[in-house]
Amino acid sequence: MLNEKDKKFLEDSIRDIKDFPKPGIVFKDITTLLSNAKALKVLMSHLETRYASYNLNYIAGIDARGFIFGSILADRLGLGFVPIRKKGKLPYSTVSEKYSLEYGFDEVEIHIDAFGKDGLTHHKKPSKVLLIDDLIATGGTAKAAVKLIDSVGAECVECCFIMELSFLEATKDIKVPVYSVLNIN
Repeated sequence: MLNEKDKKFLEDSIRDIKDFPKPGIVFKDITTLLSNAKALKVLMSHLETRYASYNLNYIAGIDARGFIFGSILADRLGLGFVPIRKKGKLPYSTVSEKYSLEYGFDEVEIHIDAFGKDGLTHHKKPSKVLLIDDLIATGGTAKAAVKLIDSVGAECVECCFIMELSFLEATKDIKVPVYSVLNIN
């Protein structure tokens, strides 16, 4: 677990942008965390320690900021990384999942063979996958991503978010355990 000092350090490394992308919204800008070598190291060392004993086969990251954290963590754990992308961005055969937005729908997709043949390990067990992204707000993208991982035969064992907007209570609808490094109220 992260101690309170490190949590505060990470929180302080994230910049608030008021009224972005529209009035009344406070955008949590992680670019300042990424450009702070010490903050990024604290975060990634914490995640590496947390997930080292999970016996994972893959890390899956949600387009686009989940790619950053997921790739670093996959490298640190010696695992493969699988991107979950917005519709139309992957070049091979895919499966997709729609999710609701406040103004309509969006869709994410994954390669049908992202986790090997039928999502199984060489021991014929489902691949164990950690899903990671920078932020969970309403949870639509995360729920769709978990469904995608399961739909190709793998098992999403946990969702990890760098930040959770706790007041929106999005994690209660996710069917797998959720770990959020920072909880924003």
